[in-house]
Amino acid sequence: MCQTTSPTLVKLSNKGRYGVQAVFDIAFHNDGRPTQIKVISARQGIPPRFLEQIFQELKRSGLVTSKRGPKGGYALALPPEEISVGAVVRALEGPTVLTSPDEGRTGDAASRAVTEAAFADLGDRLDACFDDLTIGELCERGQRDGLRRRAPRRHVYSI
Repeated sequence: MCQTTSPTLVKLSNKGRYGVQAVFDIAFHNDGRPTQIKVISARQGIPPRFLEQIFQELKRSGLVTSKRGPKGGYALALPPEEISVGAVVRALEGPTVLTSPDEGRTGDAASRAVTEAAFADLGDRLDACFDDLTIGELCERGQRDGLRRRAPRRHVYSI
């Protein structure tokens, strides 16, 4: 077990965090079925234009699909149990890198290689942690914590 005297901040961009929230929203609130961006945006407090960009990247990575039309939106391409948080984060952020390029640095390169290799190993471990958590498990956690499922509103018109 690692011990530290103060917390170390590993920062995930809004894109990565919002992407996980959006995929969770579809899985939890709409059972993975098509959900419109405006619905996800309202529930999660994510700007719709940013959400559109996020979903385009998630679609390119094969994690979500899209359907046009009034009953359209974005849907999960796989069951929530098969989508890891790591897959969502990597689709939006790229690989986890805890090191920086050696360009223009002076000093003992051989010594630095030892620490750089250690940071690369830590990045792999961080990826493994993200991969160990699935969207399905987040849904279970939401249910266990008492989060109420809210299906998209269905408008009923009577004449």
